[in-house]
Amino acid sequence: MIAMMVFIAGMTAMGCTTGIIVSIIRKWGTRQVAAPDLIRRLDDISERLSRLEPAIDSMSVEVERISEAQRFTAKILAHRAAQVEGPPKISGSTTPH
Repeated sequence: MIAMMVFIAGMTAMGCTTGIIVSIIRKWGTRQVAAPDLIRRLDDISERLSRLEPAIDSMSVEVERISEAQRFTAKILAHRAAQVEGPPKISGSTTPH
């Protein structure tokens, strides 16, 4: 019986403590810290991101052009290397002296 009363009292105390802690956290969480400054900074970040997006798009197009040119050049060089034969062979002695 006493153990049950202690258990109920402990659970009630924990519930009350949790309620108090939650209300304190909510009170601190709703407090606004320099809202106009925060809004101005967010607008600045948004403006910078809107300028960054087209720049990144144009860079990706240029990188794609560079990679296509590199593939084309590699293909041409490979084709030329296949066409070139070795140096002409001279009949006769092949000794190094």
